[in-house]
Amino acid sequence: MSDQPRAYALLTVVSSCWALNTILAKLAVGEISPMSLTSLRWLLALGLLCAFAFPSLRRDWPVLRRHIGLLLCLGVVGFATFNSLLYMSAHYTSALNIAILQGAIPVFVLLGIAATPGDPRALATMSLNLGDMLILGACMIYAAYTLWLRNRPAVSPLSQFAVMAAGAWIASWVLLGVELRVSAVMPPTSVGWLIALVTAVFPSLLAQVWFIRGVELLGPARAGIFVNLVPALAALLAVVVLGESFGVHHALGLALVLGGITLSERSGTTVGGD
Repeated sequence: MSDQPRAYALLTVVSSCWALNTILAKLAVGEISPMSLTSLRWLLALGLLCAFAFPSLRRDWPVLRRHIGLLLCLGVVGFATFNSLLYMSAHYTSALNIAILQGAIPVFVLLGIAATPGDPRALATMSLNLGDMLILGACMIYAAYTLWLRNRPAVSPLSQFAVMAAGAWIASWVLLGVELRVSAVMPPTSVGWLIALVTAVFPSLLAQVWFIRGVELLGPARAGIFVNLVPALAALLAVVVLGESFGVHHALGLALVLGGITLSERSGTTVGGD
């Protein structure tokens, strides 16, 4: 398989894993608090990495050491901060809104559609709920993270992910401390433990390593297009798994997202990947 089809396949699986993360964020409400989930997710991911990342880390360490500050910061921003905001947003808005608003970076106008709901006249007086604002902030942060990957060092995705996951885990303890200070910590129930484990394996370990590889093959601009499959996949899961109602405003929002993907991919094909 050539690089382009391989990258497309990898990034489609990545989008599926991140769509699952949206549903898990909603299922986690009442089972584990947002910062507890973030901290436990990255602790478990690091534990899994220890089983097979050491050879790559030892081989790549001379290069990693020169870029350690950047990689730790990428983990803080792209992993810990993004996930914390996403998990917090699930306490205040629906999984469908979380799903669709994740497409807000390339098609920012859908902000008005997902939040109004669907009535253009409401745009003049619209107000976002806290959950909508949190997920939009998370989207902006992840867009910046994707662009920063352009400057990733020449190491294996597994080595890079291990260092970034360490940064995310360290940062998650700071966030957990804040949550503890405001008395919002909820220890995981048995379901909460299961959710943390699934997020560690699929949205964390597998998806992040494959996303780094996808950026390596296509460049950040074209790889970032596939992130926008997440709203469609997550919306489908929200209806099927959570039983949420799918309205006209959600359909319009998804149409804008998918239209943005098409236009961006055509532009990327004409101009060439980064």
